[in-house]
Amino acid sequence: MNTASAAAAGVRPRLEVLSPAAIRRIHEATLEVIEKVGVRFPSEQALDIWAAHGATVDRATSIVKVPAHVIEAALRTAPPAYTLAARNPAQDLPLDGHHVGVGTDGCGIEVLDPWTLEVRRSTLADVADIARVGDALDQVDFHWVAVSAQDTDPATRTHEELLAVWRNSTKHVQTETVVTAPDARTAIEMAAVVAGGRGALRQRPVLSMMQCTISPLAHDGGPIEASLVAAEAGVPVGFMTMASCAFSGPATIAGSLIVGNAEVISAMALMQLAFPGSPVYYAAAQTAMDLRTGAYTGGGPEDFLFGAATNELADFYNVPLSMGAFATGDKRSGWQAGLENGLSAFMASVSGADMLLGVGLLHGSRIWSFEQMILDAEIASIVEAMLRGIPFDDEALALEAIAEVGPGGEYLTLPHTRKAMKGLWKATYLDRRTYGQWHDDPDKYHRDALERARSLIKNHRPEPLDPAVDRELVGLIERHRQAAMAS
Repeated sequence: MNTASAAAAGVRPRLEVLSPAAIRRIHEATLEVIEKVGVRFPSEQALDIWAAHGATVDRATSIVKVPAHVIEAALRTAPPAYTLAARNPAQDLPLDGHHVGVGTDGCGIEVLDPWTLEVRRSTLADVADIARVGDALDQVDFHWVAVSAQDTDPATRTHEELLAVWRNSTKHVQTETVVTAPDARTAIEMAAVVAGGRGALRQRPVLSMMQCTISPLAHDGGPIEASLVAAEAGVPVGFMTMASCAFSGPATIAGSLIVGNAEVISAMALMQLAFPGSPVYYAAAQTAMDLRTGAYTGGGPEDFLFGAATNELADFYNVPLSMGAFATGDKRSGWQAGLENGLSAFMASVSGADMLLGVGLLHGSRIWSFEQMILDAEIASIVEAMLRGIPFDDEALALEAIAEVGPGGEYLTLPHTRKAMKGLWKATYLDRRTYGQWHDDPDKYHRDALERARSLIKNHRPEPLDPAVDRELVGLIERHRQAAMAS
């Protein structure tokens, strides 16, 4: 969603849920937690970096306690803005505070089959089909690997998935399944081939990575070491907290914000200590545990408040933000999905997120639905229209048209109307028919969304990879497989 070109004299809507004093209090409390409680980094490489910069390192527990000034100084070297490059430069996504990019989410394990309408295990063909549909939708700005290719060799699965996306879309690719240093090195070699070399990749990163923290207050060693490989290559890397109130975080929103914030900024600081100036981003998908079942909720009021508050924390640290939105907890495309995805997308966008994740996923990111992807794109288009705000230039004020019509007239036939009406939002899948038309065919728009997805799967063909590039990528995957077998 491009929100960079503000309307003349208009103001982009902006929501704030934290006062400057509250942000400062959360920051100070976070530094206190990192320095006195500590964060677990089970990686000798990471522990060595921390020790070299004055942290207290307990190698028996892998817990580091870092002085506040070390964290703050490290974060100041992180770039405030950069661009996620696409194979097609026209589809680049600037992370500059003026754009909201919408992407898929991952890594689902089941697919609501678009032909049989039965839920089944996800495959590599699904990864390709999802990328193809996402490539065709204007509202989808970048890709996550949305589902797991469970029919592929686990040793090379993440690389097969990356290749499938690059083969079926010219947009930016972000992965959450590169979780070891060897996997990261191969993924970055692949990205360098797509970009045109290591130097070109540093200038135009066609790949970015995201790693989940382990709440509360811990990281996994493999993902941290994979992130260090990415940071060294200039590939953007983000860290997502999913701290859940009353389970993996305190029962209060503020307390869980502090726990998640400690996880994220400690990892970003580590990247900066190792490779100052490397591109990093804040990521979050915090929630509150369902008090009846203990489940991850994905759509309650706490989620929406977390979305807005985390944006303000990312702004405080002057880094881009990736925010979990969409990815409803509903098991089908229905009322609950529309409510949860609409509110989460709006709250995150109106508070300034750079990236929104989750289109197309149901049941809290477990089940992929092509129909939901199409409907989520409609939600994204509504949010985009709201973010444009209200223009107040001479054309928008319409004083000449008002004078021409006068009291008691109509505007439908005016040339001004024919010109200006093109700027009004138009629904595609919201049902605005008469009651009688709806009664005769109540499922029309759900069926239309599914039929559009089916058509795009069958017919949309993005610009292919250069055959030589494709062969080189296949060769890299095979070499990685052979190395994995030998180890």
